[in-house]
Amino acid sequence: MGKKLVMLPVEEVDISSAKYHPQSISAPHLTGLALKLFVWLIEAPLIGSIILSVMKKQNNFTQLLRNTVIPENPLFRPEYPPQAPETGVAVLDEYEEPVLRVEKALSCLCSYDPSQRCHEDSPPFLYWTIRDFEYAYRNKLATPSTVAEHIISIVEEYNNKKPPMPLLILFNAEEVRKQAAASTQRFEEGKSISILDGIFVAIKDDIDCYPYPSKSGTSWLHNTREVKKDAVCVSRLRNCGVILIGKANMHELGMGTTGNNPIHGTTRNPHSFDRYTGGSSSGPAALVASGLCSAAVGTDGGGSVRIPSSLCGIVGLKTTYGRIDMKGSVCHCGTVEVASPLTATVEDAMIVYAALAGSSLNDRISLRPSPICLPDLSTPNSLHILSSVKLGKYSEWFNDVYSTDISAKCNDALNQLSEIFGCSIMEIVLPEQHVMQAAHVVSIGSESLCALNPDCEDGRNTELSLDTRVSLALFRSFSAADYVAAQRLRRRIMYYYMEAFKKVDIIVTPTTGITAPEISSTALKNGESNIEVTGYLMRFVLVGNLLGLPAISIPIGHDKEGLPIGLQLIGRPWGEATILRVASAVEEICYNSRKRPSTFYDVLKMK
Repeated sequence: MGKKLVMLPVEEVDISSAKYHPQSISAPHLTGLALKLFVWLIEAPLIGSIILSVMKKQNNFTQLLRNTVIPENPLFRPEYPPQAPETGVAVLDEYEEPVLRVEKALSCLCSYDPSQRCHEDSPPFLYWTIRDFEYAYRNKLATPSTVAEHIISIVEEYNNKKPPMPLLILFNAEEVRKQAAASTQRFEEGKSISILDGIFVAIKDDIDCYPYPSKSGTSWLHNTREVKKDAVCVSRLRNCGVILIGKANMHELGMGTTGNNPIHGTTRNPHSFDRYTGGSSSGPAALVASGLCSAAVGTDGGGSVRIPSSLCGIVGLKTTYGRIDMKGSVCHCGTVEVASPLTATVEDAMIVYAALAGSSLNDRISLRPSPICLPDLSTPNSLHILSSVKLGKYSEWFNDVYSTDISAKCNDALNQLSEIFGCSIMEIVLPEQHVMQAAHVVSIGSESLCALNPDCEDGRNTELSLDTRVSLALFRSFSAADYVAAQRLRRRIMYYYMEAFKKVDIIVTPTTGITAPEISSTALKNGESNIEVTGYLMRFVLVGNLLGLPAISIPIGHDKEGLPIGLQLIGRPWGEATILRVASAVEEICYNSRKRPSTFYDVLKMK
């Protein structure tokens, strides 16, 4: 007796006096034989339930989900009040062909000066942009076919490394050559399809890209799920002329944040080969960061685009839930997952986003999305709009990081944003941050388990990697009542954020609470379970998934060990244009603080 707690109705909570509870997770760090033993124990019928029960009690899950009265009605998928129109934007018609949307995106960018990019005496830069490739192709400085040969040789080199560290799980050199030859011919005939024609793009292995199967990082999923055509988002890119180079490596089934994959091999961070890329979109991030691709498409259900983007020093855009049609992805029926682009620059993110955007018919009916918008950065008025942007910062949450290098660099970026562009920074309070993790893990875990149960019942569970089996054992321990409680918490948290967005336009945080973690040598063969590291990696990203809010990670510099740090901007529902505008400004002020990774390939070779 005496365990029950009763939450105040959310409207009665005094937000200004809410206390921040530092987030910590209690669980053992396991690799090798210890991990094997732990999996055997938690999958045992009686012992496993006892161990999981103890772990959930230690981490306050039981108290929160089973011993607390949560007065709000459940929110089973994100829903939002009507949003005010964004200012200074170009509106894209989602019924238009992607090629036309991409053309409008180009008109939103600042003018392109090739003399600053493509000659021997041009200033130093980090990455070739999509516009650089298009300029090179049009002026016969390179062709898609010559670039393809550079990429093919590097990918094959990676595939032959020992121990394996593939960037791509599925790759067909002849298929890439075929696409590149067709693009080269179009340029020779003066009939290129769009600025994306001849641009090399990788697709995460949980998104369908015909003729490749989708394994989702497993050894067997392709045997139970046939791929007959491209996912909708991939089809949109293909219609713009992109060259799809294959299926990028990932953390198995997306159930991890490091990118560790003992089945296919673990992708390494281009900034330091002894560090993780972050996950689960590990391959997409490494491909972009190393210069092999201008863009990649990943999925983000728990920071899986933003975490690796931050750890690899690139841009990761997570769109509003329902903004991009998910049909044709392995996880298309969930309530937290989106498909989104990873790119080297913000302008490339805008171009690729313009091609990908467009909701499914069901989501257009149920979610009633605001129009697709992009910030018009080409007009002088853009700077005036930027100066009126209000940034919200919850300092206690912002500073809850493993290394003060992260919070210090992020604070420096915000101060420059205020000094140079006039953005105002306001202190805000976001109550009950500590309940976010439980609400998210129950939501994504229950949805993942529902999709996988038929295969697990057929005995496929034992073919999964050990850390994935740990996750599934935890997910099986959740009850239907736990799921409903999590959705009640989702509605409470949604209320707090909608209240905050009445005062500010964007909420700012570090992207992750830790920079790229070291790869343990014992983790490569059998995987790794390190919940403490996972907690730091996911600390700031979960809200974007649980509430479906748009968010973007922008690289702002490096820690003392030379590892990238990302700043996250979280926007209002459907507010992609606003976060892209501010992201462009952040990129500008932090440009000289960025460094190319130690592993970088100049596939365009114009210099």
